[in-house]
Amino acid sequence: MADTLRLTAVITHEREWYVARCLQVEVTSQGETIEESLESLREALEFYFEDAPAPEVTDVIITPVEVRRVA
Repeated sequence: MADTLRLTAVITHEREWYVARCLQVEVTSQGETIEESLESLREALEFYFEDAPAPEVTDVIITPVEVRRVA
């Protein structure tokens, strides 16, 4: 029986690629579009969970952080 996990992905645009990272497990993928990067991440996560246990999913709080840079 298949379970469905609701995970959180962060997507960044790096050079010519969109890079999608899962916040709950160390899985990252990429694509030429946002949709391609998410689909590639979905496939990578499904492959990852064939051998790894599902994480205990907790709420993720996403917020900006300001950091002072010393010149």
